[in-house]
Amino acid sequence: MEVTTTQYKHCDLVKATGRIDSFTAPQLAEVMDAITNDGRHKIVFDMGEVDYMSSAGLRVLISTQKACKRFNRGEIILSAVPRRIYEALDLAGFIPLFKLTDDPTSAVGQF
Repeated sequence: MEVTTTQYKHCDLVKATGRIDSFTAPQLAEVMDAITNDGRHKIVFDMGEVDYMSSAGLRVLISTQKACKRFNRGEIILSAVPRRIYEALDLAGFIPLFKLTDDPTSAVGQF
């Protein structure tokens, strides 16, 4: 898995490619924690090139969302979610917890 970040004026764009599993989820957690620990709580997570996400990846998303929404500071928006991962999020009951967009540009525009 590769993770790239881009900082914009109003939010941060995090793009992941490859598999997010129990081996690579800590790397994603480090990136998300670094952003929130730096006082930035508006994040767009571009999942367009994510092939697979395990429960470890879902835990990272939930913990990041909790950190972002704490004290109403911001949130994480999931962008370009692949169908299989969307189905996993739906099955786990996580869809109501996140805003979802079709492309990163519209997600960045929401902040």
